[in-house]
Amino acid sequence: MSGNSSPAHKAFGDIAPALADYTDRILFGDVWKRPGLSPRDRSLITVASLVANYRTNELPFHLKKALENGITRDELIEVITHLAFYSGWPTASSALSIARRIFEEADA
Repeated sequence: MSGNSSPAHKAFGDIAPALADYTDRILFGDVWKRPGLSPRDRSLITVASLVANYRTNELPFHLKKALENGITRDELIEVITHLAFYSGWPTASSALSIARRIFEEADA
């Protein structure tokens, strides 16, 4: 998905068009399409990494992508709960707030 309609271009293409192009072509056009892991597995790994590293800016996008890739809400909550013991309570608490918002938006 490249061009002005991609999520990367909408998010930061106006200020960093090259980074938006790299995001589209390399990250989501190559890395995410490698045969070694399914998109579902990649989403699970990405969400866990973002939660553990307290990367709340990218978490909403990837929670939505995880749902699109077949991860259930219950599984996402279980990942966050599990990570509370490995990455810390504040990271899990923040992630739960974001997950709640994403789930509510999906229901609206």
